[in-house]
Amino acid sequence: MIDVENVSVSLAGVDVLEDVSLAVDTGEFVGLVGPNGAGKTTLLRTVNGAITPDQGVVRVDGESIAALSSRAGSRRVATVPQDTSVRFAFSVEDIVAMGRTPHRDRFRNGDASPDQHYVERALERTATTDLRDRRVSTLSGGERQRVFVARALAQDAPALVLDEPTASLDVNHATRTLSLVRDLVDDGRAVLGAIHDLEAAARFCDRLVLLTDGGVLAAGSPDEVLTAETLAATFDIQGVVSTNPVTGTPSVTTLPATAEESRRIHVLGGGSVGAQIIARLCAAGHDVSAGPYADGDAVLSVTAQFDVPTATVPPLTDPSEQVLDVTRDRIEAADATVLADISITPSGHRLDLATEADRLVAVEEQPLSTRNYAGEQERERYEKLVRNGYQTDVRSAISLLETRPSDPVKRVSRHGI
Repeated sequence: MIDVENVSVSLAGVDVLEDVSLAVDTGEFVGLVGPNGAGKTTLLRTVNGAITPDQGVVRVDGESIAALSSRAGSRRVATVPQDTSVRFAFSVEDIVAMGRTPHRDRFRNGDASPDQHYVERALERTATTDLRDRRVSTLSGGERQRVFVARALAQDAPALVLDEPTASLDVNHATRTLSLVRDLVDDGRAVLGAIHDLEAAARFCDRLVLLTDGGVLAAGSPDEVLTAETLAATFDIQGVVSTNPVTGTPSVTTLPATAEESRRIHVLGGGSVGAQIIARLCAAGHDVSAGPYADGDAVLSVTAQFDVPTATVPPLTDPSEQVLDVTRDRIEAADATVLADISITPSGHRLDLATEADRLVAVEEQPLSTRNYAGEQERERYEKLVRNGYQTDVRSAISLLETRPSDPVKRVSRHGI
């Protein structure tokens, strides 16, 4: 339905888009993602005919959008703009009814009833019926956004372009709006939308196109586009990409670089606590090693993303002497070792390794009683290791590792996070 072929656009002598190509099929939602200034809005305005490309062509339903009249183009492409301000105090119903303008006979006067059912349905689907008599100038930014979505729905075009449609919406209305767009796609529309929320884009879009510096850096499924490498290249950030356990779609966690001085840190203990500690330390710029972990531990997806040297063993198997020797060397070389919610097993290898460390930080999420599989003697051994500590949260643990690695033992709890 939407075919962008080798499009280049310059504005005021500045190259904004360069050789951009993409396609959106009927029944498909393609999300444009990328940093501010990447050219997303310019591309959308080129697709809806507001800008004529310097090179290349945009076709909608097989016809060049630049060759169509404004009315004919508006019957093919509806737009939800980023700027929803208006100069006059129209009512909400008037704004929504403007979506029917491309379909009206300019010489017909009076009766607008043939278009009214489109207006009513658009108000209903965007939950703006109760706003219909309000002046648009009295609405909040989020309410105005929903009204302009309703206007685009009333336009009843087969293609829809959205420029940050959830930017002014709270979480509830943002989800409802994108769910509505998803319903429209499933009804047979083609949708191209710029979305700043990467997780929302991954959840609702069929494919993503990542723009940077006016060109396409990556295109494909959300899993293919949202990677730690593309996040670093595009947004200049460290990020961890995992799978949302509820939606099954990519979940993006961005992490700031905070360390003034890089330190060597070894992490004992996996699961969610170990993954969080490793990701934050790596993103901050520290030299991290980890393990040993059983093959299949959830933490391994994070160590793989950050290329963390990691010792692994087969499930339900104690580490070999070779693995233990490698880990001891890493602990000896480290400025600090983190006990990340470690489980205590009958073999005692984790506590044996912990005793090799000069400086320990113990981070606990679950009570020790739920992690101790080795009895009272090993519990006392663990407590002896961390007896001189105090309790705080994980964020403070990261700060501690960065600024005070000489403290011999600290006990840190995630409670309250």
